[in-house]
Amino acid sequence: MIKRQKASIKHCIIHKVGNKFNDTKNAFSDAAVHFDEATYNLMLPYLLKPFVSVAESYRFHHHSNVGLNEINTYSDQLFKEEADFVETSKHIVTHLYEQSNSAQIKTGDVLVCHFENIQYEDFFVDAIGIYKIENKTEFFQTYLEEGNYDILVQKGIQAKKVDKGCLILNTSDMEGKIVFSVDNNTYDTQYWIKSFLNIKYPDDSNQHTKNCIELCREFSKEVLQPNFGGQEQSNFLAKTVDFFKENEIVNIETFKEEVFEEEDQIQLFEDYKKTYETENNVLIRNQFDVSELALKKQKQKIKTEIKLDTNIQIKLDVDAPDASAEYLERGYDQEKKMHYYKVFFNTENQ
Repeated sequence: MIKRQKASIKHCIIHKVGNKFNDTKNAFSDAAVHFDEATYNLMLPYLLKPFVSVAESYRFHHHSNVGLNEINTYSDQLFKEEADFVETSKHIVTHLYEQSNSAQIKTGDVLVCHFENIQYEDFFVDAIGIYKIENKTEFFQTYLEEGNYDILVQKGIQAKKVDKGCLILNTSDMEGKIVFSVDNNTYDTQYWIKSFLNIKYPDDSNQHTKNCIELCREFSKEVLQPNFGGQEQSNFLAKTVDFFKENEIVNIETFKEEVFEEEDQIQLFEDYKKTYETENNVLIRNQFDVSELALKKQKQKIKTEIKLDTNIQIKLDVDAPDASAEYLERGYDQEKKMHYYKVFFNTENQ
């Protein structure tokens, strides 16, 4: 997560990237963009706003030596000003072009920017931004000709969100440079993250928190709901969120003792955890610090709704872990041969 209030654009250049699979070529600029004031004031927030709310960061990766990661090397050169900005930006586009090995991958505009004074945590750093604009929107343009106004259709870039982008900060931790990435066109998830940037999540509290909550969410969907019903699923998710909120450090053994009441559910969780780790190639730590940013983001993905085949839905509050057990009762009506839920309340809220 960054702050952009004092940020500025030092250099920015625009190229066009083709598609190697379709034999469409790149088109390069030979000079950086010189913005007028209005364009600059619109462009700066457009490029940086996507990263303001991003909680999870990445680090560069390479199977043998991270120093051989192309984008890591090019960003190093730009930060140290060891290379010409224009020429290095062309190398970046060429590297992106080399990863387009599918007809699905779109051509587009590529912006390479050097930013100054981006706030990360409590200090200011330079950053390199790389953006790919794949989709353009049609809009109407009016114009005056011979005393009359006319209208035509043009295509342009929406100033709302970038299609693909990364922000490489000129600061590092024990695992390397801090990298943020966004991808709003996920037609090929390997193309941007792995093939072009070759980045991975760091071994930190953000990732540990995310991994564990995603495990719990999938366990609730694949094991608890089919075998114990929606109330048990929602109750477990609410208890999970409450446990993460109440503890700065998560210990998996303590988590299981507090969240599960039945021993057979603990065993189901342990069995599912082993399978989940193998299938998703992740390691759920036995103990880790809780990341409030990751918890907040994962909480938004948790759905605690009981959907019934009678077109009725019961929505439970994930922040009220005891409400389901205290005010919702599940049973079976022998006469109707149907399951039912009984809900207790004092008043209806408007």
